[in-house]
Amino acid sequence: MPSLKKTLHFLASALCCGGGVALLGYGMAVNWSSIAVDCKSSNGTGLGAVTMGLFEAIVVLETCPFFDGENDIKVMQEMEGVSLVLQYIVIALLVLALIGSAGSILITLYNSISNPYETYMGPMGLYACSGCSVVLSFLAIIIYVSNVHLGEFAVAWIRMFATPAELSNTKVTMELGYFLVLPYIAVNLLAILLVYLYVHAAYTRQKEQQKPTEDAPKEIMMY
Repeated sequence: MPSLKKTLHFLASALCCGGGVALLGYGMAVNWSSIAVDCKSSNGTGLGAVTMGLFEAIVVLETCPFFDGENDIKVMQEMEGVSLVLQYIVIALLVLALIGSAGSILITLYNSISNPYETYMGPMGLYACSGCSVVLSFLAIIIYVSNVHLGEFAVAWIRMFATPAELSNTKVTMELGYFLVLPYIAVNLLAILLVYLYVHAAYTRQKEQQKPTEDAPKEIMMY
């Protein structure tokens, strides 16, 4: 059976991973960005905006070009070309990050009741799973923010409902779902740190216990 200290370290790490799954799961369900543009027409100046999640978006028009309106669209159905490919990549990376977190939870819970130090089910397994989750989720937010800023799909969606208005001055704002990836990354790093601190302390203690024998005079060790 593992020591109480080991159990506490690995259970705390499991809680961090579980919290990370909850954060990312919720983040994937809420809005990630909003894109607003000025809308000019013969009727004056209005506003067009897209509030966008990973799967759905809402196009809101305020006097753009003549009336107010709100339209729901499916992101995957309306995106095209490179922007669509990048959107699929972002979702795939986030799903893989969740799978990595699930693996981390299983490994930490298993280690809290056993001692598989030298196998892939030990600390190295946690480092691999949580480390992959961190890298994948970080890549996802980099690709997403690049896609939103460089792709013109949001302006095209607004133009679908705002013809013949003139659209200009695009402004992008990142929303809650995007920012929730950052604490997800943080808790995964914390999960790794908690286990590393335990492993490092255990290794240091083991080396200290070996010192009396290593430092003993050769004459004494011969008898």
